[in-house]
Amino acid sequence: MREISRMAVTNRDMANAVRALSMDAVEAAKSGHVGLPLGMADAATVLFRKFLKFDPADPAWADRDRFVLSAGHGSMLIYSLLHLTGYKSVSRDDIRNFRQLGAKTPGHPENFVTPGVETTTGPLGQGIATAVGMAMAERHLNARFGDDLVDHHTYVIAGDGCLMEGISQEAITLAGHLKLNKLIVLFDDNSVTIDGGTDLSDNTDQCARFEASGWVTKKVDGHDEKAVEAALTWAKKQKKPVMLAMKTIIGYGAPKIAGTGKAHGGPYGAEEVAGIRENIGWKYPPFEVPAAIEKAWLKAGERSKKEHEAWKKRLAASDHKGEFNAAMTGRLPKNIAKAINKHKKAVAEGGEKKATRQWSGAALEVLTHLVPEMVGGSADLTGSNNTKTSHTEPMTPKNWAGRYVHYGVREHGMAAAMNGMALHGGILPYSGTFLVFADYSRGAIRLGALMGTRVVHVMTHDSIGLGEDGPTHQPVEHIASLRAMPNMLVFRPADGVETAECWELAIANETGPSTMALTRQGVAPARTTHTDDNLSSKGAYVLSDCKGKAQATILATGSEVEIALEAQAMLAEDGIAARVVSCPCLELFEQQHGNYKKSVLGTAPRVAVEAGVRFGWDRWIGEDGGFVGMNSFGASAPYTDLYKKFGITAQAVVTEVKKRIA
Repeated sequence: MREISRMAVTNRDMANAVRALSMDAVEAAKSGHVGLPLGMADAATVLFRKFLKFDPADPAWADRDRFVLSAGHGSMLIYSLLHLTGYKSVSRDDIRNFRQLGAKTPGHPENFVTPGVETTTGPLGQGIATAVGMAMAERHLNARFGDDLVDHHTYVIAGDGCLMEGISQEAITLAGHLKLNKLIVLFDDNSVTIDGGTDLSDNTDQCARFEASGWVTKKVDGHDEKAVEAALTWAKKQKKPVMLAMKTIIGYGAPKIAGTGKAHGGPYGAEEVAGIRENIGWKYPPFEVPAAIEKAWLKAGERSKKEHEAWKKRLAASDHKGEFNAAMTGRLPKNIAKAINKHKKAVAEGGEKKATRQWSGAALEVLTHLVPEMVGGSADLTGSNNTKTSHTEPMTPKNWAGRYVHYGVREHGMAAAMNGMALHGGILPYSGTFLVFADYSRGAIRLGALMGTRVVHVMTHDSIGLGEDGPTHQPVEHIASLRAMPNMLVFRPADGVETAECWELAIANETGPSTMALTRQGVAPARTTHTDDNLSSKGAYVLSDCKGKAQATILATGSEVEIALEAQAMLAEDGIAARVVSCPCLELFEQQHGNYKKSVLGTAPRVAVEAGVRFGWDRWIGEDGGFVGMNSFGASAPYTDLYKKFGITAQAVVTEVKKRIA
């Protein structure tokens, strides 16, 4: 290899530094996937050297380009790029300690671990779908604040696996429909998966597929610096989203396994790594990069500093400065509590019987008026989910300022796009579908909980109470499964007052996603006396106490609070004193001080009633506690008949109480 210090550093020299650090890290860890970094290093180097707008000194710069490594198993690619361009978040020691406890270089990129990583990718397809949400956020905020403050691209590196996953179809068709022209995907077109050649399982013409979905595409030699540069220059001028099919060799440089399924993961072993070093002309020891190449990379990392400084000056001089900063920091208006209380008072005094999905729509009418960052949507169930308000016009390519997204029947892509919007910043996303379809969007919901994205999943038709659509649409285990997910708040309000309180709590939850589980059927008012206090904020509270010492405590959520109150009245007629505890959010209840929990639960026998499975309730009622709910799938019939058939009645609650106080 020529003497680097005496000659101009080339794109290939810089790419080889990425290759070397990546393979050295995987070898040291004895674990990891080096095939992608070896194959995509040339194209990624062009992107970071000449196109990507970023500032390592400020990874959170609002107008930076977003870079998403959707093929997250190739994480050493992004770690090498972050380190070489000057991000403090990834040191050389972090590279040496790849995949080790405490290092900023986990096995798959995690945005909450490594500044510079935009989103947590692992499950294939999530990255490209999340990036669609980022691109949507950019276009919306550009329409709101103008080019001076918001004008950037979202770049994605995706592999065959990302494009095989079903979520990718939801994502790319949505992006094509919305004409997200600031979205550019670099497809690592290496024709290889773990099992071997892609022809084992797939023969899709990906360019044709993307074009059919409203994208423009171009095939590129991913190892040709000039071809990659020309393609990216062309891509930035297009009026539609762009997919560049980068033809690459997985495991580039590996003498025996390059271009094969074995090249996907590592470690390759000393002999193969030595062969790579020889083939790419890299004669330096592990983890060593020549000073001239390091300097060239640091210079690339400083390329956008002037642009960043100019942007900061524009922000300082902008009439929208305060509004923009409030949006990007997620700061809510101070008058929300006052508005919610006014709404609660009207609901309590009105005494109407409505479905909580309807009460949710009423609360959203108040909130979307006050919070311009709230962008709603629905997976083709707008009329059922009640997520559209008079303040949220549709978001379209002709009206990017719109605040309502018609996602179509794309539950998984919708949930991932919401994660992307929240990660981008400036948007507080919410959207709706039926609770049973949480199964379709669970991958993205789980990643949102892992990342702590501030999103609200509106999940209506929350039980057998949806009635005639039958067991395929009746969720029985879904509430329990979502409650089992760490860092998820699951709200199941009992009436219009609790629904408003839960919405106030959900949009204030900055550390993770929230689920609003809402009824199809009407529910009687549980709260008819107004209080300014948000009683739902503690997760559970005594809704209806009894005179004297309680002989039983009945716990209920959602539509079953009505049943609990009826049972309480029936028990009182028999001389049995029972108190009713409403539990709109058991996760928040768990967070309360032990003394508060004891005061709510009491010492008397407990019975819970919820139109779902018992799983998770033993924590609150004990193994000997009574439970009135589901232990099977539902059936197709009017909901009143179903509650009787499955024994979710006030009389059943009374029976369970009497069993325990005899």
